[in-house]
Amino acid sequence: MYMVYWSEADGTGLSPHAQSFPSDAMREALHFTEALRQRQHAGEPVSFVTLCSENPNAVGRAGAADPPPDYEWKKRRP
Repeated sequence: MYMVYWSEADGTGLSPHAQSFPSDAMREALHFTEALRQRQHAGEPVSFVTLCSENPNAVGRAGAADPPPDYEWKKRRP
């Protein structure tokens, strides 16, 4: 799954926005992000444009976590 986040300035400050895309729509998410960045470069009040992804089929949880109790770490040497 992909999410595009951005802010637009209005009369009262910045207004946050988000648009989601399914996990098979990376191209569409990239085109949408690029269109926002082009608006920003053209001088429109668009800022904080970012694209994030999350794999729903990931094997483990996202982020740092303690390894499972049966995990044995070994340093490999050349």
